[in-house]
Amino acid sequence: MASTYQPIAPITQPWNLYPQPVTALSFDPVSDTLWTGLDSGNVLAYYTPRGMRGVTYPVGGGLAVKKVITEDQYVRAVGVASDGMGSWNKGGVNKWYFRSSATVTTFSNTSSTSQVIAVSTTAPELLLLNALTGDAVRQVSAPSMISHLEFSHTSLLSGSMDGCIRTHDPRTGMRRDDGGGESTAKAHVGNIQGLQVSGNFVYTAGWGLRQGRPFLDPLVKIYDLRTFRALPPVPFSDGPAYINVQPKRQSSIVITSNQGLINIVDVSNPNKAYEFYHLDAPSFITCAAVSPTGSYMAFGDGEGVIHLMTAGDHDGDIPFNGFEGQPVEWADTPEPLPDIAWTDSTPLNSIGLPYYNNMLLSSWAPQFMTTKPHFPPPAKIPPQVISTMKMSDNVAYAPLPKELKGRRNMVVVGPRRDQARFRSGKLRRQDSEPETPTVETLPEEIPRVYSKVEIEYSKFGVEDFDFGFFNKTEYSGLETHILNCYTNSMVQLMYYTLPIRRLAKSHITTNCPREHCLLCELGFVARMLEDAKGINCQASNFCKTLGMLAQAQNAIELIDYGRDSPDMNYAHTIQAFHRFLIDHISSEGNSFPHNPSLLPSAFVGSPSSPAAAPITQLLGIDGKNVITCMNCKAVREKENMTHMVDLVYPRKIYPEDPTAQHDFVTILRNSLIRQMTHKATCQTCKQFSTFETKRSIPTRDLPAILAVNAAVYNEENFRFWLDSRRNRFLSPTMEVHGQIEGVDDAEAVIYELRAMVVQIVPKEGSSHLVAIVKVPGAPNTPDRSPWFVFNDFMVRNISEAEALSFPGKWKVPAVFYLERVDLRDELDFSALPDELDATILCTDTNISLNRDKSLIKHECLRYEELPRPGTLVAIDAEFVSMQQEEVEYRSDGTKKVLRPARLSLARVSVLRGDGNKQGVPFIDDHIHTSETIVDYLTEFSGIKFGDLDPALSRYTLTPLKLVYKKLRLLVDRGCIFIGHGLTKDFRIINVFVPPEQVIDTVDLYFIKERQRRLSLKFLAWFVLQENIQTDTHDSIEDARTALRLYKAYHRFEEEGSFDQKLDELYRDGKKHVSCIA
Repeated sequence: MASTYQPIAPITQPWNLYPQPVTALSFDPVSDTLWTGLDSGNVLAYYTPRGMRGVTYPVGGGLAVKKVITEDQYVRAVGVASDGMGSWNKGGVNKWYFRSSATVTTFSNTSSTSQVIAVSTTAPELLLLNALTGDAVRQVSAPSMISHLEFSHTSLLSGSMDGCIRTHDPRTGMRRDDGGGESTAKAHVGNIQGLQVSGNFVYTAGWGLRQGRPFLDPLVKIYDLRTFRALPPVPFSDGPAYINVQPKRQSSIVITSNQGLINIVDVSNPNKAYEFYHLDAPSFITCAAVSPTGSYMAFGDGEGVIHLMTAGDHDGDIPFNGFEGQPVEWADTPEPLPDIAWTDSTPLNSIGLPYYNNMLLSSWAPQFMTTKPHFPPPAKIPPQVISTMKMSDNVAYAPLPKELKGRRNMVVVGPRRDQARFRSGKLRRQDSEPETPTVETLPEEIPRVYSKVEIEYSKFGVEDFDFGFFNKTEYSGLETHILNCYTNSMVQLMYYTLPIRRLAKSHITTNCPREHCLLCELGFVARMLEDAKGINCQASNFCKTLGMLAQAQNAIELIDYGRDSPDMNYAHTIQAFHRFLIDHISSEGNSFPHNPSLLPSAFVGSPSSPAAAPITQLLGIDGKNVITCMNCKAVREKENMTHMVDLVYPRKIYPEDPTAQHDFVTILRNSLIRQMTHKATCQTCKQFSTFETKRSIPTRDLPAILAVNAAVYNEENFRFWLDSRRNRFLSPTMEVHGQIEGVDDAEAVIYELRAMVVQIVPKEGSSHLVAIVKVPGAPNTPDRSPWFVFNDFMVRNISEAEALSFPGKWKVPAVFYLERVDLRDELDFSALPDELDATILCTDTNISLNRDKSLIKHECLRYEELPRPGTLVAIDAEFVSMQQEEVEYRSDGTKKVLRPARLSLARVSVLRGDGNKQGVPFIDDHIHTSETIVDYLTEFSGIKFGDLDPALSRYTLTPLKLVYKKLRLLVDRGCIFIGHGLTKDFRIINVFVPPEQVIDTVDLYFIKERQRRLSLKFLAWFVLQENIQTDTHDSIEDARTALRLYKAYHRFEEEGSFDQKLDELYRDGKKHVSCIA
């Protein structure tokens, strides 16, 4: 380009009687467009250097537009008074709008490494938004209010009101501060006025102080990003108000003052003569911009005039973007109204109806027809009356029999229906399970099976809730009263994907060193769901581990704080969690170079090379990216491994195009071999050019399990999924072809849909997630399909047509798992370990640094003492509170439990149940936890502050996961557990023990007709003539007492006196009510 600029005709606002000041400018990088922000709060497009007026739209607030940034597909802007920032397409259609409780001060360009933009507010805080959806993915506080944000190739830079520039991690937004001050530099005394980044240099202009008054600092400061050290500044005596980088000369910057003085400086060569220009502007300059090729410079002033300067003598013939790019988008012209010749015989239906959102009264539909009568049917006439009835003039009459006198006009009140939800209030009659109505419903009406279910709490706690009322199948559901339980659907999806279940179950048999391991917890949940066989379970340890890991990695979008909001987008959250989960279980299950090979040898690239992580072998999509420079046609290849596919949809739907294919298989395949373009400097031709990237994946390399994120973020994408009259978008099986170097692979593989997670969006209230699973091995008969809905703890069988259907906007797709049919029976899991190491019961495990040997009360099992099926063990556990109970008090004085207190295992004691060492504990572990303990419950648990701290505890302290493995081993080896109140203990520990392996003294010493259960303390006093729990609870003492009560029960049974003893228990219990639980 030429070295000098010359002015050309400015762009004015002749249509506006009172021209609006131009407050922001941005050149379009791909079209001949200049985007302007006006003082009225509107964004206006000018096409070509001659200033043809184009699309305009408001950004909100009614005051000046503060900043405009234009990218290839989007225009983003923020106003001074707007309640957030938004993204629009080039035609003016809003894509998303992020609203903030605090005023947005500025935002950045899109990060070059990820689809993220940074936004700052007056809070002050810094947020990272998903550039495609506008959802907040990170939120961190800022030390000062930020006025400028820019992404460099390595960092996120911010300029603040305190005159400092700071570097932030572009992934988290956190400052990069190692204590040495490398992340912060004091550039100016006052606010940063301008900030630009080019290569390894950052340029700033700001405010200083002179005689106590602010003024523009006459120096443009320069910093080297590699060392964050100041370089010699550039002087500009007129006061630098705006800084822009010359794109073609990256070491040159354009400095502009408010008075219209322009200086182009080459900072790498200070001795080179500067270029000076002066604008003939009648008003002060309000903004400045340089075109992507440097061919144009634009300056807005306070009277609405845009002053243009161009390089060379083309006089505006070259487009703004420097080449013939995308055509400009004009606003759609509304269709003209039809010309109707109105006569007396013109039918009214030729006029048409306006658009409406609410259902019209004339639009009769099945939802207007009730399946039940509005009023109860009339009572049947008693037979005594019918037998004496007489007729007279079509009127029947009869005397009232004596046996019916006194019962006239009496209404029989039926029992409350919600009593069936509690075991304590169950009626004698058997309530049938709720079924989805067979009457055809509207597409927007949510069937009952998908509606949100919630646990209710009676005075007996959550154990009294009748989960069996909601699940009559042999497949277990998961409970919902736990933080992060939105992952229940994803856990069910992983569980019913058999290869992943096998990996998770195998991982818990290894010596995993991680305290918080999602793969371990997934394995424990899988074992629990296997054993439960239809009884409800809870994934409390899995949810707790997720919270700990997400907190540690600042993944705040994955953390559930227990506040249900109607605006919560669970589909987006579960897809983010899906990525988080796969990344973690891939690294947690990786034992490189000792990973077993799961795939057949025919599908392994090199038999001699070590196998990848097991999850990568199952889900890994091993592709090759072929990158082509469109300028010099240079080609390079790059290996690429991913674990999941995000669906990419066609930009627009053209129903009139018969060749267009928009079925699921086509979109899935296009997403697998996704073709992308980007701009960069070519290493071959040394030109800044466009690159085309194609992914090459042979069919044989497609994974055994294909994990798919639906990525439905807008209405346009969701239209693909909605059912049509002719067919459905989704099919149970699909044929997928790969691609080799741009040519379709002739070989094809068949994938079968195994499971999916969908979001249920009601018209009112918060949304939730459900899993729809084709259960492996489930019978497929005419009256029952293998498809089931797992709606938390409600499980229902549904037809395949209903499972694959998306009838309305209430059912939003999120995650899909497909199984490759030809590899299903070829996977080899024989090299995976499948048994827990039994010697952990013979090992004294302790992580306490100050254990007192005098307090060790247990003796580990010898190898010959390892339990066999039927071995008796006595057990008791103590707990601490991690979260207080959430209660709602009503105006009438009653209370409703919203969320019960969350307890965590603090101590567990297991005693020998028979033999020479009967009653001697072999496990007596205090459990270490890294969570904050709210209440030690010392009165009931005996646990005190410091007992669970490795640095302070004097007891045997063991990690929770190791204790869980010990209990899991006892369950697997067929031990019979004896204790008092074990149902609640096992529930909190989060382990399922088959009922035939549990002997609970609460149930042994219990008369069902009395309804009241006896406490351990009272039973010990009456049966054993001993006083226990005199000061506090001790788990060894309680377990030993339960064991002795069990022995006493057998002694009474042998003597034939147990029933008499039980009557005496309850008779004496009335005299000691306080001792009865």
